[in-house]
Amino acid sequence: MSQEPPSATFDRLTELEAEAPTLIEGLPGHGLVAAIATDMITRQLDLGHHGNVVSDDFPPVTSFQDGRVRELVRVYARDEPPVMTLQSDVALPGRAARALGRCILEDLAPEFDRAIFLAGSPAGTEEQVGDVFGVATTDAIESQLRGADIAPAEGSGLIGGITGALVSECYHADVPAAVLVVKANPYLPDPVAARSVIENALEPLVRFDIDTTELEEQADQIRTQMEQIARHYRQMAEAGRPELEEPTGPNMYQ
Repeated sequence: MSQEPPSATFDRLTELEAEAPTLIEGLPGHGLVAAIATDMITRQLDLGHHGNVVSDDFPPVTSFQDGRVRELVRVYARDEPPVMTLQSDVALPGRAARALGRCILEDLAPEFDRAIFLAGSPAGTEEQVGDVFGVATTDAIESQLRGADIAPAEGSGLIGGITGALVSECYHADVPAAVLVVKANPYLPDPVAARSVIENALEPLVRFDIDTTELEEQADQIRTQMEQIARHYRQMAEAGRPELEEPTGPNMYQ
């Protein structure tokens, strides 16, 4: 009996009129930088709930907020500024990458102009936390990164986990994409690194204004709120799943 290919569906809730929005990926990874940053962007820009991504390859858990059940993976969007965010309440296993990638390329890519992925890199020292580097899939994206004063990541390296898989999907489908690599604590939620990637990379690149004071003033509270996601991420890594293998060098990002 042949095995069915992995699949995911996008349930669209609203129509988006923006001509060329930017998709910002916020899936949990090292330091939860992407999750923390995109959550703040979604709230401050008052992005609307654009739709949900549903797949049998996602973890069999239920997410809720304020007493109401909601989908694990959601897309938020707004016409002005033209921004979309992809968020998840749990760390997604590597087996979900193919299905999620297909869904993004087939259902969402026609709606956005470019995708920006956020990846954490383990900081060797406290002083390195918040340093941001860029990786591009096209010449145009590389030019945009340089125009925003985002230095290219030096040397060679690997982008692992589901973020790396999604970047690969975009690259092979000729979807313009950038990866913002930020030095962060790989084991604990890192609001400091999230603040840096917003202020020093996303704001000049996407051209919006975000008040990041909350990330500094409420750092301890944010760490507590995000710890459950971080704990789930570590449990998946400790279970020996190769798609969540811990970094083995300075140029391994997730």
